[in-house]
Amino acid sequence: MTHVETECLVEIDGLRFGYGAAPVLDGITLQVAPGEVFAILGGNGAGKSTLLQLMLGLLRPQSGRVSVLGHDPARAPEPVRRGLAYVPESAAVYPHLTGIENLRYFLDLAGLRRDDEAIGAALARAGLQASAWHRRAGGYSKGMRQKLVLALAELRDVRLVLMDEPGSGLDPDADAQLATRIAAMRADGRGVVLVSHDPQAVAALADRFVFLAGGRVVRSGAGTDSALQDAASLRALYLPAGGAT
Repeated sequence: MTHVETECLVEIDGLRFGYGAAPVLDGITLQVAPGEVFAILGGNGAGKSTLLQLMLGLLRPQSGRVSVLGHDPARAPEPVRRGLAYVPESAAVYPHLTGIENLRYFLDLAGLRRDDEAIGAALARAGLQASAWHRRAGGYSKGMRQKLVLALAELRDVRLVLMDEPGSGLDPDADAQLATRIAAMRADGRGVVLVSHDPQAVAALADRFVFLAGGRVVRSGAGTDSALQDAASLRALYLPAGGAT
């Protein structure tokens, strides 16, 4: 299904959050539109993980506003969770279930019904080999587990996908397949948020980006920004990074 909504999927305005007196995020403002791949970049301790947790509703801002799919994710988690998928750095699946059984179980939890043909088609588009569909997921590699979660996101027909370090630990083939799936999500009108410490890895995927250092946006622009590929410019961006994740 192609999504045609025009309103912003994510709106963050003047967001501040910290632990005690130490600020982790200090005045973050950003927007993510439908059909846009948006990267949140920065080094260790820049505040990326905290920002992602706020978008998921796991934390509440101390000041400012977070809106995801038109709702405050901390105060109205259910409509947010129904409309987004989260792809963690290391996807957790049930090891004693096969790939297809995992998908059926998670779809049942979401109150959704998909026939075997639709499930198989989603797995194929995600790049998971048919020989693995009926194998127990306990023997899956990291890349295979990620493909399973990407297929689930498609089957749930969500409007927004949040990905935490999506390319970490993937081989070149799996990385290329991931890029293809992200491009397909963009073409389908879904919003995709990529959280990463590696600008060069996501520059080719992202339409726009923000670079965080010390809890603030120190640079923003299009994915084609030359600073994401230039070694000297990248070093300058990373130098002010610090704080807690």
